[in-house]
Amino acid sequence: MTPDGYRFEAPKLQLAHGMLNDQFRSRVRLLDSIEQQRQELDRTAQVREFDRHRQKAVSMLLDGGVHHALDVHAADAKLQERYGRNSFGWSLLMARQLVEAGVSLVQVNLGNNESWDTHESAFRNLSQFLLPPTDRAVSALIDDLAERGMLDDVLIVMAGEFGRTPRVFGEKNKLPGRDHWGAVQTVFFADGGVRGGTVIGASDSIGGYPKSDPQTPENMAATIYESLGLPKTIAWKDSLDRPHHVYQGDPIAGPKS
Repeated sequence: MTPDGYRFEAPKLQLAHGMLNDQFRSRVRLLDSIEQQRQELDRTAQVREFDRHRQKAVSMLLDGGVHHALDVHAADAKLQERYGRNSFGWSLLMARQLVEAGVSLVQVNLGNNESWDTHESAFRNLSQFLLPPTDRAVSALIDDLAERGMLDDVLIVMAGEFGRTPRVFGEKNKLPGRDHWGAVQTVFFADGGVRGGTVIGASDSIGGYPKSDPQTPENMAATIYESLGLPKTIAWKDSLDRPHHVYQGDPIAGPKS
């Protein structure tokens, strides 16, 4: 349960206390005048890239739109309730607001202090604390994006770095749980071009190993790249002009519309 008066907030992106926007802009202009001495370096791509990121940082500090997107409590009360008035619900609501404000990539974590690491008390924690807010908030996010006409342009990926052991361990304590397991796990994709209601692959009868259509992390990444519209030939070059291909696997066959 969320304590009364609890307020969920992201880390504040704002100027130091007492500094006015004009003062900040004046310091930016001073920095620009100093950097004019580095005009030769400014011609290199690396410096131009740094300058582009610096300007983005300045814009984030001065643009009120970012602050509005981070303020989940300004959203309609019914919408907050729909997502769930808890850390994960507010986090997904904030994610939707950030995407709507133009942010291209948002990562949301469910659980503090590794609460998904269910080595013990797994069934109680899953049924009472982990699965209910997940089900509520993720379904609300999908519906909210669809109602705003944004779902086709947003790919939702929900995954962890490994699965859980098919065997339940209870010998060491009275609250049984499951350990880390790298052989098989479930990954969830929603829209962004994928076809809903499609199940790819299956595990064996105990959920221990893949039984059919095994996929790899590289295939998962390639599916995301394809949804982003990145061509299979895309590559980046190192300082010796050697190409390194982004795709290390093939998109998962089946989920595309």
